[in-house]
Formats: sequence, structure tokens, C-alpha cells
Amino acid sequence: MRSSNLTLLTDLYEITMMQGYFKTGNRDVVVFDMFYRDNPSGGGYAIAAGLEQVIEYIDNLQFTTDDIRYLESLGMFDDDFLKYLSTFRFSGSIYAIPEGTIIFPREPIIKVIAPIMEAQLLETAILNIINHQSLIATKASRVCYAAKGDGVMEFGLRRAQGPDSGILGARAAVIGGCNGTSNVLAGQTFNIPVKGTHAHSWIMSFPDEYTAFKTYAEFYPNACTLLVDTYDTLKSGLPNAIRVFTEMRDSGIEMKNYGIRMDSGDLAYLSKKARKMLDDAGFPDAVITASNDLDEYLIETLKSQGAMITSWGVGTSLITSKDWPAFGGVYKLAAIRDENGKFIPKIKLSENTEKVTNPGNKDIYRIYDRTTGKIRADLICLTGETFDESEDMTLYDPIDTWKRTHLPGGTYTMRSLLVPIFDEGKCVYTSPTVLDIQKICDREKGTLWDENMRFVNPAEVYVDLSDQLYRMKMKVFNEMSAEQLKEDER
Repeated sequence: MRSSNLTLLTDLYEITMMQGYFKTGNRDVVVFDMFYRDNPSGGGYAIAAGLEQVIEYIDNLQFTTDDIRYLESLGMFDDDFLKYLSTFRFSGSIYAIPEGTIIFPREPIIKVIAPIMEAQLLETAILNIINHQSLIATKASRVCYAAKGDGVMEFGLRRAQGPDSGILGARAAVIGGCNGTSNVLAGQTFNIPVKGTHAHSWIMSFPDEYTAFKTYAEFYPNACTLLVDTYDTLKSGLPNAIRVFTEMRDSGIEMKNYGIRMDSGDLAYLSKKARKMLDDAGFPDAVITASNDLDEYLIETLKSQGAMITSWGVGTSLITSKDWPAFGGVYKLAAIRDENGKFIPKIKLSENTEKVTNPGNKDIYRIYDRTTGKIRADLICLTGETFDESEDMTLYDPIDTWKRTHLPGGTYTMRSLLVPIFDEGKCVYTSPTVLDIQKICDREKGTLWDENMRFVNPAEVYVDLSDQLYRMKMKVFNEMSAEQLKEDER
């Protein structure tokens, strides 16, 4: 990401539309919203991630000589347009929900205000970056929730869909709550903890299991996690690990970060047996780590069965979000600025009511219960609207508009979610470190109710419309519907 020119990381139609706008003289300033429609894995929330990479992409957005030469070779673009691209720089403004923030369907995660050619070009890359990292951060959050405070390590590099997915997926996994990754390049790139043990091949390369364990312990006395299931977990692996731990203790080595890992078998049964054997041998602080195709559902099941596992290595299901492989974010035109500087709302109609967009230049407020600090709802409103927390508030469901929520004044607090990222082409935002974003995410998850976190049929956090936005949406909707009826009659 940091060394590559990603300007051509786009769909061809973005550039063909740009040429169309260029040729017709369309220089309108527009508003585009990036949002999603469904929470991953049927959950109750998602986590925003990937903004730092979006900033890097836009900061480096320029068509190189090689880019122009390639576009010219396609035979689709005129010289005057290619000359324009050769001096292209983003000049617009961007607002976004910061990374690590809890997000919900239909609310803008990123809002782009820019000349239409510039805003159009950003679509594909923004979706690619935000969709991927938000998906993996959300999956990691679910896995960590299932682990109930145990450490979760991201182990998925070898199963990721390519190097970028592995590296940026590890970043997102740590944002979502993982305490480290096996991915060394991700550790170097983002200054996040790297963790690991050893493979079965290490054991098999020695004459016997005990010698393999003893040699490993000599090399890494302060990071000695031994893989005990190469031959027989209870009859061979555990006894040999305990023998090595005993020898280390007897020789005066202060044992830190030590324990065992299991990668096969009945993990609930084996972990309970292993815990007793380790405790009886005087090693109650030895960590029991498990891997082997884990996900949040299996971890939750193992915990319910009393498994004595306190550290989890999760690979394929996390780094690929195996049960929900795409985030589904979209990028839609919401408004066009007229010659008087007023934003004219635009709406996308659909027979599917969930795909009818929210028009206009908008902001988002998060509404919290004043007593508990938990989220009551999110409110999408028009930019410039103000609210008084001491006054009663009525919220309108954007789809089932007959559903309304009444909040008595004084019972709630509000926080604006969208923050400035770019102002007239200049970045005005500094991204926190990944570990600082993880802390933000931890605090954010604390504002969810337990009912929002459950995996099956979670309670929904409503994303509602302000009264002004609701009335404007209905006006635009009715006008568009009437115009369509006239077209049909013709």
C-alpha cells in the first residue's frame, strides 16, 4: 500500500465517466456517501477500518507518465482528457467516521464533497479498502467477544487471499481486538505485536519429541509454547512438555509466557485433561493455547463446555471472514451543488425499499442513554441541523416510516460521528496508531448492549432520520415518483 501507485486501482467505467464529464463540461460539486446495508455474519454491528489506507491512497493520487501511456494505449481516451489527467490532484473535502468506531447499516461511513470527476474516481478504491478492513475488523471483534477476555492471535496469513489481504487483514484484526498476529511483515509495517509457536515439522525433525521440546525451550525460554499433539497429546506431548518445564524450573529459569498449544482433537476434553496435568505438576500459570479451524461459534461452544483454553489462534475463518466474505459497502450520489451554493438532494429509487438512498448533504449523530452510556440510536440528519439534549426528540425509521422513537429531553446525550479528513485537497487528520485504534474500538464496544453483541438474532440498533431529513426525503421521493409516472404514461 505505502510504496505502490494505486491511481489505476479503479474500474474502467470510473475513468470513462470522468471523460464524459470532462467532455460535457460538467464540473459540478457533488456529495457521495459510502455506506453498507447489512451487518456482517448477521450480527448487530460493524467496525469502521481502513481510513488510514484511504488517506494514503488519496495523498498519492496522481496519474504518472506510465499511467497516461497505458490509458492512451486503450484507444478510448482523447488527448485533451489525458492531458487533464496528467495534472490531476484531488481538491475536494472528505469526512469520515474514525477507525475503530462502531457503525451500522445505511449511515455514511465516508462522505466525499468534490467536483464530480474527482469524486467519481475515488469510488472503487474507497470501497475496496474500507469494505475489506471493516469486514475483518468486525469478524475479529466477534471472535474476541466469543473468547470472553482470553487472548486471540491472528494466524491467517497462509490462507489469506494474497499478500495485501494478509497484511491489511492482520491490521484490521488487531483493531477488532486481537492481541497479536503471526504476520511478521504486518508487525513491522504497523508496529503491532507478533506472536507464534512452532510447527509439527519442528518436532518431526528431531529424533524424539522430548529433544525437540528441550531444544526449543533452550532457544526461547521466555516464549516457550510447545505444540503437544504431533504424536499423542495426553500420553506423549503433555508428559514431555511437563518434563521440559520441570527441568527449566529446577535449573532456576524464571518462566514467562510458557505453555502448550493443541491443534487437533477434542479441544474441550483435551484442554480439561491438560489443565489438570499441568496443575498437578505445579504449573498452574501455564497457558493452554488452541488452534485448528476456529471461529466465534466454535469458541463459544468450547467455552460453554468448560474448555480450559485461555489463548486462541484463529486463522482461516478470521482472515477471510469465511462465513461472510464481503462487506457490501456502496458509494452513492446524494446531492449536487447548484450555482447558488445550495446542495440539491438526489435519490436512488428501487423496488426494494432498503435500496432507496437517503438524499442530501448529511451528518450523523450517535445518541446515548444518559444513565448507562449505551447507544440508543444513530440519527442521520442534514448538515447544519442542531439539537438540544434538553428537548424531547422523535426519530423516524428510514424504511418502516411508521416506526417512531420518542426520547424525553434530558435522558440522552449526542455525539457527532463524521470528522474532517480532507479540506480542499489537504489532509487535516492524523491517523492514530493501530494499537490506539484498538483502544478506541474497545471503548466503542463498551457502548453496545449485550443484546446487540449476541450471534443469533441480535437486537438491532436503529439508524433513524431527523424530522427535516425525513420530510425532505419524502418530498424528493414523491417528486421522482410523479415524474416516473409521467414517463410511463408517455
